[in-house]
Amino acid sequence: MPALHIRSATADDLPAVLALYQHLIPGDEAPTPAAASTILSQILTYPNSTIFLGGTAGQLVTSCTLIVIPNLTRGGSPYGLIENVVTRTDHRAKGYGQNILRHATNAAWDAGCYKVMLMTGSTDPATHAFYRAAGFETTKTAYQIRRNPARPHD
Repeated sequence: MPALHIRSATADDLPAVLALYQHLIPGDEAPTPAAASTILSQILTYPNSTIFLGGTAGQLVTSCTLIVIPNLTRGGSPYGLIENVVTRTDHRAKGYGQNILRHATNAAWDAGCYKVMLMTGSTDPATHAFYRAAGFETTKTAYQIRRNPARPHD
């Protein structure tokens, strides 16, 4: 497996990030360029939060977003939320996703988080095995409410 180089996204990465997200939800509607730029700026200026990018051989192959959320319980320790975990379909099962999750989790620990959470809507056993192999446990029950109905693949 070629080495994975992980770094935080910058504004210049926006087109590549949006293209990578098509491997997460094929056909998903992207925000307008102006809206996407504003949203990325908001993510990148939120303290201790970022979009991590993993690349190999000059190509973006994996990514995840870490948001560190302030908290008034647990002695004021924040918690981390990981979202939009994706690896290009032609680069899956090579350890890249595990590496990006490990990097994001370590960043959350460095930010003082007492826990890191993620959710998946996938019912694929391989997806669940992937998250378990990354150290995540199914020890809590997650609930959500959506303004719009979930898409069939959500």
